[in-house]
Amino acid sequence: MRIKARDYCKISQASEPALSPEAKQVAFVTRTPGGEQKYQSTIHLASASGGESRRFTQELGADSSPCWSPSGDELAFVSTRGDDETPQLWLLPVDGGEATRLTNVVGGVVSPTWSPDGRYVAFTQKTTLEEREKGIDLDRESDTEYEREDPDPRVISRLIYREHGSYIDGERQHLYLYDTETGGVERVTDGESDFANPDWGDTETLYATVQRTGDPDDNLVHDIVAIDVETGEETTVTQTTGWDPSFSATSDGRVAYRYSEDEQPGPSMRLTEVRVVDAETGEEHTVTESLPRRVYRGCTPTWDDGEESIYVLVPDEGVVELYELDPENRAEPVPIDTGNTEHIEAMSVSNSHIAFVQSTSSAPSDVFLTSTDGGEPTRLSRLNEGYLLGVDVQMPEEIWATSEDGTDVQGWVLTPPDFDESKTYPAVLEIHGGPSIMWTTSGTMWHEFQVLAAAGYVVAWCNPRGSTGYGEDHTLAIGGDWGGPDYRDLMAFTDEFVERSYVDGSNLFVTGGSFGGFMTSWIVGHTDRFSGAATQRGVYDQIAQFGATDTYHSNEKQLGLPWEEPMKYWESSPVAYADQVETPTLIIHSEEDYRVPVHNADTLFRFYRKNGVETRYVRYPREGHELSRAGEPGHVIDRLERILRWFNGYSDYHEVDPVVKTDETSEDWMPTTERQGE
Repeated sequence: MRIKARDYCKISQASEPALSPEAKQVAFVTRTPGGEQKYQSTIHLASASGGESRRFTQELGADSSPCWSPSGDELAFVSTRGDDETPQLWLLPVDGGEATRLTNVVGGVVSPTWSPDGRYVAFTQKTTLEEREKGIDLDRESDTEYEREDPDPRVISRLIYREHGSYIDGERQHLYLYDTETGGVERVTDGESDFANPDWGDTETLYATVQRTGDPDDNLVHDIVAIDVETGEETTVTQTTGWDPSFSATSDGRVAYRYSEDEQPGPSMRLTEVRVVDAETGEEHTVTESLPRRVYRGCTPTWDDGEESIYVLVPDEGVVELYELDPENRAEPVPIDTGNTEHIEAMSVSNSHIAFVQSTSSAPSDVFLTSTDGGEPTRLSRLNEGYLLGVDVQMPEEIWATSEDGTDVQGWVLTPPDFDESKTYPAVLEIHGGPSIMWTTSGTMWHEFQVLAAAGYVVAWCNPRGSTGYGEDHTLAIGGDWGGPDYRDLMAFTDEFVERSYVDGSNLFVTGGSFGGFMTSWIVGHTDRFSGAATQRGVYDQIAQFGATDTYHSNEKQLGLPWEEPMKYWESSPVAYADQVETPTLIIHSEEDYRVPVHNADTLFRFYRKNGVETRYVRYPREGHELSRAGEPGHVIDRLERILRWFNGYSDYHEVDPVVKTDETSEDWMPTTERQGE
């Protein structure tokens, strides 16, 4: 059976692995679509010896952040179960019993972590000054009448006033402790700064990051601080820059943290290094100096139990691997042999073992366990085994292309089920976001690629310049020059896969999201070789993007300030080339996307319509920048079906009319299986 868009609701994803102190069990989160608008998110347990994993928490809310007690006999986790959807801290005995709610705080619990002696669970929450003065950040029972309401009107004073799909509205993020002896919550920090990333050193010292250099909204500088939980005394350990200042600390005061240079074209494009600092002496050094790759985005450097090694994830030429680092920098970084590694997404280290989540070409998400010495891993889950047995899963083929200046570009092609090399097929070029990320053979795009292939398309994707995983020069090549080397690499890659006899070069389509949306609209403004395009959540107007995004620092680092470089901003905007577009283009955006605000799509649509481009514009309510990965299940499916329907209308291989030549409108156009000709 061929994979379809609606199969999204049958696929489970694993995340947040947490290895027990003795490495006997792994807790992890399993998320499965549970209807049109929600997901089922529960904690599962797997034995380190293998066998079937089992669901550990009931389907009563969205569960996340499993966190073992130091003794290993209890598991704390965050859940929205209860009277409202505010995430609270819960506790469940590992040997069975009912879950107990530990907190009742107004802002919700984020990033729980046990103290080494089991006395406290530290966490963060976002609250307003009024909520802290009322004490409902400690216990909502102190004011049972209080309800959070959206400001009317909303008065804005901060440079960054909204992020991650919501407005900040006077909230600040602070550190808290749940005391297991008293059952109470106490506030550790206060004031007009944001604290994050709590981590324990010894039983008396809590570390965290805080932004308070200059105007914290106007830079990416983070202090790493150590706080004495008894006295409240705070000491600054070091500073770091970058989008994700995650770190981990040891019992003797060493901190391993992520660091990126703040030089042009900015931290998002620079190598992400790992540094180790001694909190007592202030001495620090970089332990990834000889590693010509950046540390994986979102990966926290993790110490082993003996605090003698650090473990990280590293993207390298189409795979994401585990690496061991020497904290003294006396030995080279060492890749850990885990067999046929493809895309490791998260990890947990304990008792000389590493639990990790990996997606592969043949299975979208599962949990594995390996020794810190390496070796063939033990597979601990088979989340989608039943589903995968009943569908045709296509395996990608690796190909390399050479760009016009000799740059090698790695990519892959996926052919349709029942593929016949003597026939020809239409093809879709998929372009990743970022731009400084790396696509692999799996990851978050597994389902989408398989759906497009199942619909009769050859699917092609690659890592052009701007991508990570091929050295810093490869990434920095497009700093301030989006649409330059990256565009040439994508066209060279297209030339390469079109050379295959089974690809019909007159039936090419292109799509991508975020930076991939930028590149899609850039491509159709510079070539007419594609029969159709679907541009998603892209940056189309660079000046307006600078004015409204929560990451305007990237624009500033790469393009300068718009009032100083207005033509550079204009010439870097796809809307500037709207009068050159001949390719029918579908525009998709989310109404609550604050990373790439929706006005980008509003402007592109009007420019296209005024220039006679065949287009439709689909706006999704209640969705942010993560629509394709974490949007409401119904929207995820709808989006993919609309892209397919758009391409099918301009494909010589699908017997349907283009959407713009039917009576289907942006209001009622909802593709069905029959209308797709499936």
